[in-house]
Amino acid sequence: MTDNLQPGSPDKEPASEEQAAQVTLGNTEQAEAATTPTAPHQRPTLGRLFLENLWAANTFTVTLLSLVLAMVVGAVLMIISDPDVLATYAYITARPSDAINASWTLVSEAYANLFKGSVFDPGATTLTAALSPISETLTYTAPLVFTGLSVALAFRGGLFNIGAQGQAIMGVILAALAGFLLPLPPVVHLLVAVLAGALGGAVWGFIPGILKARTGAHEVINTIMLNYIAVYFLTWLIVQKGVQDPNRTDAISRPVDASAQLPRLFGEPLRAHGGILLAVLATWAVAWLLNRSTLGFELRAVGANPDAARTAGISVTRTYVLIMVFAGALAGLGGSQMVLGTTAAALTPLVIAQIGFDGILVALLGRVKPWGVAMAALLFGALQAGGNRMQSYSGISLELVTVLQALIVIFIAAPALVKAIFQLRAARAARLQTSLAKGW
Repeated sequence: MTDNLQPGSPDKEPASEEQAAQVTLGNTEQAEAATTPTAPHQRPTLGRLFLENLWAANTFTVTLLSLVLAMVVGAVLMIISDPDVLATYAYITARPSDAINASWTLVSEAYANLFKGSVFDPGATTLTAALSPISETLTYTAPLVFTGLSVALAFRGGLFNIGAQGQAIMGVILAALAGFLLPLPPVVHLLVAVLAGALGGAVWGFIPGILKARTGAHEVINTIMLNYIAVYFLTWLIVQKGVQDPNRTDAISRPVDASAQLPRLFGEPLRAHGGILLAVLATWAVAWLLNRSTLGFELRAVGANPDAARTAGISVTRTYVLIMVFAGALAGLGGSQMVLGTTAAALTPLVIAQIGFDGILVALLGRVKPWGVAMAALLFGALQAGGNRMQSYSGISLELVTVLQALIVIFIAAPALVKAIFQLRAARAARLQTSLAKGW
C-alpha cells in the first residue's frame, strides 16, 4: 500500500501491522525503510543523532557517567574529611556562601592538582616540568596494562586469574636475576631480561593451568596460594648471598645493570620508559590473538561453553593450559617493568606493590577487552600519578585515590544503577521515541 504513495504526499496511510511489529521488535532501520522515504527535512540531523546516542545506555556513556559519579562521591568525601570546611556547615543557614566557597575551593584545587600531576601543568616553565606529569602517568600505566591483559585474557577463556600478583613477582625475580647476573651486551641483555620476566610469569601460570586441566582444581584457590608462595620466595631470595646488595644490610638486591634497563622515552630525569611501547604492542597482540587467530577462537569457545567446545573437537585441556601460560607471561612482563624500567632497578620485598591486584580492577574497568584494558590502565595510571601531587599540594589523603578507583569500578560493575540514576535509555529506543514524536 505504501508503494503507491509519493514522497511528501499528504495522504500517507499509517504503517501496516507487519511494520508495527518490526518497530516493536526493535528493527527501527527496517521499519523506516518500509514506510515512505519521506522528505529529507524529516530525517534527524547528525547533531540530534549524536545527542541521542550520547545519552543512550551504551558502554561509553555508562563508563563516562561512572567517572562523574565517582568524582562527585569523592568530592563529598573530601568535604566531610576536612575539619575546616566541615566547620562552615555548622552555620550554613546563616552564611551559606562560606560553606559553598570553602567546599568549591577544596574540591576544585584537589581535582586541579590531580590533573596537573597526571596530564599537564599550565604553570610549567621548562620542557621537563611540562612533560613530567604525562611521564609519571605512563610510568604507572605500563605494568598495569600487562597485568590487566593477563586477567582479561584468562577471563575470556573462562578462568579467573587471581594470581597475576604472584606471576608478576616471579617475572620480576627472573628479570632482575638476568639483569645483574648475566654479563651480556646492551641490546641482548635487555632482550634476555625481558624474556626472562615473561618466562617466570609463564611458569607460575602453567602450574594452576595444568592443575585445572588435569584435576579440575579451581584456579582461584590455586592462584591465591601461589601468590603467597611467590611473596615469601621473593622475601627469602633477596637476602641470599650473591643476590643481596653487598653494600647494604637491609633487604635489597644488587641493582640491575644499565645494559638491561629499558630506555627512557624523554631522557633523564623523567621516568617514562620503553615499557609503555611494549604495553601497546602487547595490547595489539592480545587483540589479534582473540579476534583473528584460530587459537583465539578456541579460547573464546572454551570460555563460553567448555562442553560444547569439547563436542566440537576443541581440546579444553590444552586450551586451559595455554590460557594460563599466556596470562602468566603477560603478568611476568608487567612485573619485569618494575626493575627494568625504574631508577631503583633492584629487588625489594615490595617491589611489585599491588600491580597484580590492580590488574583485576583494570580488566574489569576495561570490560576484559584488550584496548579497553589499555585505556583503563591509562586512567588508573593517571589517578596514581595525579594523586601524589593532590596529596602534596592539597593535603588530600593518597588513600582517597584508591577510594576513587574503587568507586569507578563499583559504578561500572553496576550499569543498571548508573542507568537508573541518569534515566538512560537504549539508543534504538531513543530514536524510536523521537520518530514517533515526529509522527513518522
